[in-house]
Amino acid sequence: MKLFTFKGGAHPNEGKALSENCGIRRLELPGEYVFPVSQHIGAPAKPLVAAGDRVLAGQKLAEAGGFISADVLSSVSGTVKAVEPRMQVSGFPVMSVVVENDGLYETAPGIGEKRDWQGLTKEEIRQIVRDAGIVGLGGAGFPTAVKLMPKNDEAIDYFIANGSECEPFLTSDYRMLMEEGERIVGGLEICLSLFPNAKGIIAIEDNKPEAISRMEKLVSGKERIEVASLKTKYPEGGERQLINAVTGRYINSGMLPADAGCIVDNVATLAAIYDAVAMSTPLMEKVITITGDAVAEPANVQVRLGISYKAVLEACGGLKTEAKKLICGGPMMGQALFELACPVTKPSSALCAFAHDEVAENPTTPCIRCGRCVEACPEFLVPPMMVKAATHDDLAGFEALNGMECMECGTCAYVCPARRPLTQIFKQARKMVMADRKIKAAEKKQREEHEAAAKREAEQKLAADKAAETV
Repeated sequence: MKLFTFKGGAHPNEGKALSENCGIRRLELPGEYVFPVSQHIGAPAKPLVAAGDRVLAGQKLAEAGGFISADVLSSVSGTVKAVEPRMQVSGFPVMSVVVENDGLYETAPGIGEKRDWQGLTKEEIRQIVRDAGIVGLGGAGFPTAVKLMPKNDEAIDYFIANGSECEPFLTSDYRMLMEEGERIVGGLEICLSLFPNAKGIIAIEDNKPEAISRMEKLVSGKERIEVASLKTKYPEGGERQLINAVTGRYINSGMLPADAGCIVDNVATLAAIYDAVAMSTPLMEKVITITGDAVAEPANVQVRLGISYKAVLEACGGLKTEAKKLICGGPMMGQALFELACPVTKPSSALCAFAHDEVAENPTTPCIRCGRCVEACPEFLVPPMMVKAATHDDLAGFEALNGMECMECGTCAYVCPARRPLTQIFKQARKMVMADRKIKAAEKKQREEHEAAAKREAEQKLAADKAAETV
């Protein structure tokens, strides 16, 4: 079988053995559920409820705040305790709707009813996906309905189901492929109905042979869908790398996948699309991995959105030893957690708890100019030069070195023998560049407004002078 891949990357310790054979376990947990109005890329959703309101599972708590935004729905029935800022994994408070679960799990009318989706129009399917609050469940959180509305449906050649799950330790997508493959294929078929010229590709890394075999059986006889086996390498699951590996096409930060005739959705997102369109069930639940050498009982669990990581971890036996590092997501691109009281949200993928902090235990030393970071970078960048520009506050130089193409995957920092915090440096530099761009854009707008006002004033004066001359 042909193995697809891309240039660069690395192969970190996979760590998947801890949880890959743990079947998905459903958890129904009592207590408080927190629903941030920003669980997606784009404008925050606008709250529709107030303290004291009773809500049902599947009821809309907040509506999309713009075209690039997403609805937020309750995953439980109960009473709204508050609409207030609550701490998130980012370390910052975000406006949230807080619901006390009543344990009844009463659903809004119509939820769970089977629907003949093949009789729906494209517009109806897209609206259902939007109303279901679905966003990219692989971690990016981009509103899925927007992704399904490119400029030209007929220009889409490939619809790629991302099942690579290249991030170390994570196994929730693998378990979805093994246990929920029918929903994934169903979601892909729904999406292909929107794009008449597209071929469906289910992309899976070759360290998951059982998942590859299972999905090949499920798509046997389906002319528009096939399975692509990818060489196991990080960050194979990155959108740019996946498109390049599967199609040979390149995209950069200034392009959308649709510009290259592609759309990419995580396999969990496709399952959610199937649930919404075929089963009238909005996005209320998520499969996440609880793993790491400090976890008592590593697991893949299906939980309702809004529950705290603390409650989920306790349901998995808690910690068997002190955790020196807690990460929301995987160890390469995840977010270090300050506290476990943060809620599971739409982009959540895992909670990793490690007994050792390799970064803290291995001090940084000067660059030895080995070039390993250059060789490993999947975006063809030159990290040593970018670091020099970033640490000297040379934002123009950082941009000239294509620093904004950095996808913050962490590959350069992983292969660096000097343990330099390259990713953190680039992340900060990118934030500074974006902030500088906003300032310059605001200044430009202000100048243009002043120039327009001056022009209007001059025109008014000229008109007044001409009127006086006529008199």
